[in-house]
Amino acid sequence: MTKTLSTAPLAASEREECWHDVVSRTFIPLDVALLEREPSPGTIVSERLGAVQVAHVQAGPQAVTRSRRLIARDGREYLTLSIQQRGTALKEQDGRESLMGPGDFSLSDSSRPFRKRLEGEFSFVAFHFPRQELHVRDDDLREMTATAFTGDTGTAALVSAYFTRMAREAAGFDDAVRRRVAATALDLLTLLIDERRGHAGSRAPETAAATLVRVKDHIMRHLADPGLSPATIAAAHFMSVRRLHKLFEQDGATVAGWIRTQRLERCRRDLLRPTALEIGVAGIARRWGFVSPSHFSRAFRAAYGMSPREWQASPGPRGPLPADRPGGGLPS
Repeated sequence: MTKTLSTAPLAASEREECWHDVVSRTFIPLDVALLEREPSPGTIVSERLGAVQVAHVQAGPQAVTRSRRLIARDGREYLTLSIQQRGTALKEQDGRESLMGPGDFSLSDSSRPFRKRLEGEFSFVAFHFPRQELHVRDDDLREMTATAFTGDTGTAALVSAYFTRMAREAAGFDDAVRRRVAATALDLLTLLIDERRGHAGSRAPETAAATLVRVKDHIMRHLADPGLSPATIAAAHFMSVRRLHKLFEQDGATVAGWIRTQRLERCRRDLLRPTALEIGVAGIARRWGFVSPSHFSRAFRAAYGMSPREWQASPGPRGPLPADRPGGGLPS
């Protein structure tokens, strides 16, 4: 269920007190000081995915503090990963200070003092969850707080992309999917921390889901390549084909079946786009890695109960069509 809390309907003189209450109720007890004479409206839109609360926050300049006094009074242990979307944020915790710009993400720990100063109008998305849900050692976590991850390359890029897409798609998941998606996100975050702290090979059972996410992300980025196969995928991840098949078996799927499903779904969507007639059925099939038009038609009929052209001509509501591209999509 989506929950929206906003100070927009209030007079400027009433916003600071209300915003303090909104922030503390959404996350944990915090001291909030607004940094403008007439406070801008602030809005938090939140959604729950399993153990993770996802909150989209936008407001005007402010300073947020988690003091020893609040920690002693509250005592709850939560972690928050926040991805900056607009504006900048200066974060301080555990003796570190980092400046966050759009696209950067960082962690904060409610069990120790921290401070966050946001200059100008800003927006970010926060992922708030109990400390016990993240299976990393306390000393490793302490070394990662208030650290700016750019999300440009490597595991940090995968964490950023996955969390961002998870937040965008949250409302469309059912409860079972929400729990699985959130658990996978935390596995990825565990993998990132272990990697940065030199423990990447020490938690194979705990990071199997994260490994599968990395594999699926690779598949999605190479979905248009007709040469994509279990052998090439396994080689790209320095694993055996047997281990690759085992990963997908644990997820209740096969490698070839998962690839085929992703390709068919993107063809199905593209067949409804305004450019479909110009590109043609065969062109759309090739775009997503199908070499043989006849094989594509047979696979499409087996999956959806009609031919590609019948699908194009069928009446009725179709729902939203995401702006897919080769390599897009949320691994699940």
